[in-house]
Amino acid sequence: MFLIIAAYFAILTIMAFIMMKVDKHQAQRRGQRIPEKNLWTVAIFGGGIGAYLGMMAFRHKTKHTNFRVGFLMLAMLDAAILIWCYLKFFNGWA
Repeated sequence: MFLIIAAYFAILTIMAFIMMKVDKHQAQRRGQRIPEKNLWTVAIFGGGIGAYLGMMAFRHKTKHTNFRVGFLMLAMLDAAILIWCYLKFFNGWA
């Protein structure tokens, strides 16, 4: 069960990271951007770590306090959920 949960978070993390890269690229080229609503949706449903890492790696949306704080909080929440699931799984609970 833990592997399924970890895979889910991994997929959304990678998706959010790529979305931040693509949005930064489109912003530089004045192309069609990824709506902020879509970035937030992926981050809220488990891609917080990827969104935060992508924001930091590509220096994208770092001037927006709501993104800096929000993505950091979601990343911490995702990490806490993964750690909790890992501990419960390997302690025989799951």
